[in-house]
Amino acid sequence: MRDPDGLLARAGVRGDPDRDQHFLVDDRVLDRLPDYLPETADHEHLLEIGAGNGALTDRLLASADHVTAIERDPKLAAFLREEFAAEREAGRLTVVEGDALEVDLPEFTASVSNLPYGVSSPITFRLLPLERPLVLMFQQEFADRMVAEPGTDDYGRLSVSTQHYADVELVETIPAEAFSPPPQVDSAVVRCTPRTPDYEVDDEEFFLDFVKAVFTQRRKTMRNAVRNTAHISGLDDADAVVEAADEDLMSKRAGKLPPETFAELATLAADVGRGPSDD
Repeated sequence: MRDPDGLLARAGVRGDPDRDQHFLVDDRVLDRLPDYLPETADHEHLLEIGAGNGALTDRLLASADHVTAIERDPKLAAFLREEFAAEREAGRLTVVEGDALEVDLPEFTASVSNLPYGVSSPITFRLLPLERPLVLMFQQEFADRMVAEPGTDDYGRLSVSTQHYADVELVETIPAEAFSPPPQVDSAVVRCTPRTPDYEVDDEEFFLDFVKAVFTQRRKTMRNAVRNTAHISGLDDADAVVEAADEDLMSKRAGKLPPETFAELATLAADVGRGPSDD
């Protein structure tokens, strides 16, 4: 395996915290990351977002038939093309230069990525609906919120939205010293195993908007949260939703409700609280 410090030296770059660049340089962590994919994951085509100096790319190539590495920094993308020229010529590596939120994603089978922390959320929610196994690295606080359970301080919109798409597990905490330069916070690795939720959602976009809306007023009862956030959720008649919903449920706060309850309430809200479609 290529030495991560050697890769950084050959790339001629230093991490830049102002640009969200922190390179993972701990060999032991790098070696473990591909192994966190579920046993059932298909390694035919692995996607890496934020390939950086290629230290993780190198490990993914050892376990995958093909790797697509996305890197937004033109200098690093050029370095990856040169450093892994043999793998590219053999048809085992594709380097895509660009923003992972804008480029076309390939038909990948799983993703292992050390995400740019500043855009962790939008990238994650671009990947989750694709229903592929994911092993992603985040800031510790973000990871804690992804896996949080109802009734805990960390449980919120991120928890509900993530767990709607996948079973999520925090599999390892990574100290700041594993990076160059070290970030201000520890990091964590989260495994997302796609699954079909055990509840039905007729309108996924509305469901996610509804969850987002009520969590903006997480300290209010659901009765007040639903009424106060109709402009966010897209409800035309929030009072009708409150009147139709279970009274005990409306007296609870969002942070106490599991995802399946949000699904039931969103379905009710869509039925009685929205006007006729313009279509």
